[in-house]
Parts: sequence; structure tokens; C-alpha cells
Amino acid sequence: MNLNLTGVHLDVTPAIRAYVVAKIDRVNRHFDHVIDVNVILSVDKLRQKCEANLHVRGKEIHAESIDPDMYAAIDALADKLDRQVLKYKEKASAHRIDRETIERELAATQPPAGAE
Repeated sequence: MNLNLTGVHLDVTPAIRAYVVAKIDRVNRHFDHVIDVNVILSVDKLRQKCEANLHVRGKEIHAESIDPDMYAAIDALADKLDRQVLKYKEKASAHRIDRETIERELAATQPPAGAE
């Protein structure tokens, strides 16, 4: 997983970087097929904004959070990303059917060959 962390009107300190990495690892723990993550942290007066674009196979997941505190914004962003990734993972696994299941269903619906 590649992590790109950008600060707009903000110096990204090692403490903020470590906090973001810890929160993004939580998302990565639920779904390990994350290709790339772009996180943008910005400050406008009393508005702390966190945005993230998460690139997974076949989809780009976007989330943003605005809060007066940067750490609270990062927490809210991680929660939103976690929910979206779990939803994507459930949808992807629901659409996938293995070959054995298809063969069992076909065998159950067709009469045996000698029964005719």
C-alpha cells in the first residue's frame, strides 16, 4: 500500500503522519487489497479538513471530514473509510460464486442421466 500524505497550509509533523498511518492501517487490516491512498490535510482558519482517496481494484473510494480539531477529523475520516471499505468488500464477495456451488446447483436441478 502506497501512502501519499499532503498538507495544505499545514506542516505535516511526524506525530500527525504517525497518527494517519495508524488509522489507515486499521482500514488496511479489514481489506488488504488497497493499492494506493492519498490523504490531504488542510486548514482554513478554524476548519480542519481531511480528505482521502483510496484506490482499490476497480474502484476509487473517497471520503472527507471537517472538524475543529485535526485529530478528530482524522478519526472521523478513518471511520468513514472503514465503513465504505467494508461495504465494498461485502459487495465484491456477494457477487463472486465459486465453481463448485454452480455445479451443485446444476446437478440438483437436472434429473439423473439414467432416469429417462
